[in-house]
Amino acid sequence: MTNKEIAKQFQLLGSLMELHGENPFKIRSYQNAYRTLRSLDQPLAEMEEAEIAAIKGVGKAISGKIRELVENGQMQTLEKYKAQTPDGIQEMLNIKGFGAKKIMAVWQGLGAESVGELLYAVNENRLVELKGFGKKTQDQLKQQLEYYQRSKHKYHYAALEKEAEQLEQSASQALPGARVSLCGAIRRRANVVERIELLIGFIGPLGPLFENGLLKETEEQDGCITAQTAADTPVYLYQCAPAEFGSRLFELSSHTEFREAFTQANGGPIAAGLAEEMQVFEQAGLPFIAPELREQDWAVGLAKAGQLPELIVESDIKGVVHAHSTYSDGGHSLRDMALHAKALGYEYLGMTDHSKSAFYANGLQPERVFQQMEEIDALNEELAPFRIFKGIESDILNDGSLDYEEDVLKAFDFIIASVHSNLRMDEAKATQRLLTAIENPYTTILGHPTGRLLLSREGYPIDHKKVIDACAANGVAIELNASPYRLDLDWSWIPYALEKGILISVNPDAHSKEGIHDIHFGVLSARKGGLTAELCLNAKGVGAFEEWLKG
Repeated sequence: MTNKEIAKQFQLLGSLMELHGENPFKIRSYQNAYRTLRSLDQPLAEMEEAEIAAIKGVGKAISGKIRELVENGQMQTLEKYKAQTPDGIQEMLNIKGFGAKKIMAVWQGLGAESVGELLYAVNENRLVELKGFGKKTQDQLKQQLEYYQRSKHKYHYAALEKEAEQLEQSASQALPGARVSLCGAIRRRANVVERIELLIGFIGPLGPLFENGLLKETEEQDGCITAQTAADTPVYLYQCAPAEFGSRLFELSSHTEFREAFTQANGGPIAAGLAEEMQVFEQAGLPFIAPELREQDWAVGLAKAGQLPELIVESDIKGVVHAHSTYSDGGHSLRDMALHAKALGYEYLGMTDHSKSAFYANGLQPERVFQQMEEIDALNEELAPFRIFKGIESDILNDGSLDYEEDVLKAFDFIIASVHSNLRMDEAKATQRLLTAIENPYTTILGHPTGRLLLSREGYPIDHKKVIDACAANGVAIELNASPYRLDLDWSWIPYALEKGILISVNPDAHSKEGIHDIHFGVLSARKGGLTAELCLNAKGVGAFEEWLKG
């Protein structure tokens, strides 16, 4: 088991114990263990029990449970609480913003033991009868439950990327001579996907794919084989003759809206018997359009006009902007974050711990801001020419103001302004809040504009055009938060932002050294919106980035 998998077992144990009203001290110790273990560098599976027990906040009892997990894949204490808790109640723990105490209240007060039963109770207006649940809380919970139901059986792209690539490679090995390619939403690098899709150009039976545990077949319908990987991930398999591979790959990798626009540009349906995907574009007299751009119709228009952008690639990113350290809620020290960014080949690190109002994340009071700045100065001397820029992720307060007095704000090299609290404003208020922050002369970058968490929480409603226009008018860049759980700004708004001349900053929002690698997913999402290196803020080298900040 990985450290993160082990950590999640302790997170679940703490939540289940809270559901059953157990000792708050023990619950807190397991929750702390979750936070500690998930950011450890050394694999727990390779450590001796005494070494694990010596980790701050772990101790002998928890280290014994870790050893259980490593050796047996299970923890007896956790299994005991899982056996006492209906599956539906455990599923409720996945609903963002619906914590153990509220779950316990509806379980005991209403007898609701599944998400469906709870949603029914909400529709029957029964939650208002419970202590601590008013009409407003009930309405909010209804939205959360409906969103959760819509998002079930979907995956973050990042959760399936590696498995999909391994399946593509394994299928090629299992069928020598076959042409194999990912297709569908996963080839388009969609933020959220429902399955892995694979096209096999091969004449003959696909039996080898279902041997040695590679895939489990479930059914075949309309030329598509529905299967599952060993990890139970759903897979759609399509088969065609090698001579038709190009036509089928294009068809299966293009969203309906794009395909219709392409068909119109082609003057009719594409030929069915093309072996290479490139031939599809040659037949239409158009340049090759990358799969990431095959979601909407606008890419076809750009291709016809000879204006397809040269899409950004991961190696274009020169600096890590938006990162947290142990000064706030990060898992690694400022020094560790800087050394790791440098080792990865980046030219600079934009350090942005949380501001003082983010008490839940150990936000920095002014004296700690200046303490961190002194450490940055010392590290810059030591690590030159690598550079650490002094930033902050400043909370946007309810009235749109930033989270420090002017004497502190002006000390930073740059400021990412982000909303983290009061996410339930209506569109007019939420938009005005952002506009006020954007107009603040100290705001450099607007962070994760809608606050969404993919498959977990819808973003707060904003007028995207007004917000983007305001950024253009005030010279503020917009973050594409590269965390695969956010990917906010959504790629679909990038074309409008680029039209307005706004720079997009592909930011990992890294809370650990490993988090820096999320830049990969941000770049994939940015490509879907047509982002180029020229219009990406942190594709600037260290000198150009500093010059832009001083702008």
